Amino acid sequence: MKAKHQRLLLGVAALVAVMGASGLALSALKDEAAFFYAPSDVAGKAPPTGRAVRLGGMVEAGSIARQADGVSIAFVVTDGKARVPVTFSGIAPDLFKEDSGVVAEGQFRPDGSFAADNLLAKHDERYMPPEIAGKMAAAKTLEP
Repeated sequence: MKAKHQRLLLGVAALVAVMGASGLALSALKDEAAFFYAPSDVAGKAPPTGRAVRLGGMVEAGSIARQADGVSIAFVVTDGKARVPVTFSGIAPDLFKEDSGVVAEGQFRPDGSFAADNLLAKHDERYMPPEIAGKMAAAKTLEP
C-alpha cells in the first residue's frame, strides 16, 4: 500500500472516530440536559411533564408558605406576565427570599404546578458576602 493511501485511510478512520465519539456524547447528554422556561413560556399551553426542566423568575412577594414538616416550601414564581406555583422539599439556599430571583430545577405536574428538586437563588451584581463587606469597611476606617 502506498503512503498516500495510508494517509487517506488514517484520515478517514480519524474522522469516523471523532464522529462516533461526538454521537455518543450527544446521546448521553440528551437525557441530562435541562431546558429553561419562564412562567410566561408555559402560560396558556400544556407544560412538558415528566421531563427535567428549569423554571426561572422572581419569587412573588407574600407567596412563601413553609409547611409544618419544616422542610417543605410552597411559593409562586412569576416573571411579571404569568405565575407558576412551585413546591420544594429540602433546605432552601440562604439567598432564597421574596422578591428575589430563583431558578428551580424539577418537573412540571399535569395540573401546571412545578415540583422542584433543587433551588438556585440568584443575587444582583452588587452582592457582596458579609465577610468581605466587613473587611472592606474595616479597611476604610484605617485609611487616613
